[in-house]
Amino acid sequence: MKFLYNTGIRLFVLTMRLLSPFNSKVRLMVNGWKGWEEKLKEKAGAGRRNIWVHCASLGEFEQGRPVIEELRSREPQSRIILSFFSSSGYEIRKNYQGADYVCYLPPDTPRNAERFVKAVNPSAVIFVKYEFWNNYISGVSRKNIPLYLVSGIFRPGQHFFKWYGGFFRKMLVSFTHIFVQDQKSESLLRNAGISHVTVAGDTRFDRVIQIASSAKDIGVLETFRGSSRLVLAGSSWSPDEEIIARYIHEHPGTVKWVFAPHEIDKSNIERLEKLLGKGVVRFSEFTEAGADAEVMIIDNMGMLSSAYRYAGIAVVGGGFGKGIHNVLEPACWGIPVLFGPNHRKFREAVELIKEGGGKVFTDYSDFRESLDIWLSDIESYRKAARSAGDYVKKNSGATATILKQILC
Repeated sequence: MKFLYNTGIRLFVLTMRLLSPFNSKVRLMVNGWKGWEEKLKEKAGAGRRNIWVHCASLGEFEQGRPVIEELRSREPQSRIILSFFSSSGYEIRKNYQGADYVCYLPPDTPRNAERFVKAVNPSAVIFVKYEFWNNYISGVSRKNIPLYLVSGIFRPGQHFFKWYGGFFRKMLVSFTHIFVQDQKSESLLRNAGISHVTVAGDTRFDRVIQIASSAKDIGVLETFRGSSRLVLAGSSWSPDEEIIARYIHEHPGTVKWVFAPHEIDKSNIERLEKLLGKGVVRFSEFTEAGADAEVMIIDNMGMLSSAYRYAGIAVVGGGFGKGIHNVLEPACWGIPVLFGPNHRKFREAVELIKEGGGKVFTDYSDFRESLDIWLSDIESYRKAARSAGDYVKKNSGATATILKQILC
């Protein structure tokens, strides 16, 4: 199996190099591999304790971020070396100030793994959620370097739990400790003979609480909202927007609306304005004279998490596509959340519904019914809002559990 794994890695590298002239994301990755050893030696030289954190992409980084930043706070003398597998993670976070050096992870060949571990010489290694690279794991384990998996989540269909999964289970055995998000993951691991596991929860809960604690005041939204109730559609896509727009047209003047579309290019903003009709103002063009407008479109990036604080209800987009966006960001403000049907792979969305802080809509009728209840029945609204906030609070604390073990 090891021979097949290493052969697969080499074929992957060859394929990426062949595709790089034709695919910009692949090209970024391949270029990121160039000269990696010299750069790494320069940034991770001797003289300080190095902690290596690896994330597959941006989503895993957001789960690892609370751990990174708490490590930075508690051990300011240590260097943080942060690696990414994908270009979508690296290119967005390559200037992240919480790490001393950010890089691409070279392909998992035996030689690369040996050289990388030697160059970093880490005192501890943290992999986030899904990353299992055999040669890197073996190289760290051979040197008796503490190796941790954080925010792990496992499902019965994964190859670790198949009859042929011995090679993959051996990787899990090599971890010093595995921190998982839920009880199901722990049970799967223990049944497979992996006992060094703790249910710590999901670090994203800590992250959204951290974001909320440092949220910015947005005077424009406060002025626009005035004394009205406000519904915010966050990371919205066209299918979400068409349903919401119909409600706005059929219920004029009921509440104020803010859209923070997932795409903010000129053509998409213009499309959304046309869909919504009259009474729409862009955030970038707002003046107090436009406070009577019914709908605002946020035409910039980076303020959504802070904007939720001005809303009474959130509609999170993406549920009619590949999957919903972050429902925890609004929920942490004690805001009930609506989202589309493609949410079942998102544990937090399923649990938010179960707790009463979220509802799913599959069409306009569902949306209208749920929103009407929350807008007209104050007790139902308060119960849902309280449930949303309580859900985030009771699931926080994963970062503290993880660091208690790592830093002991």
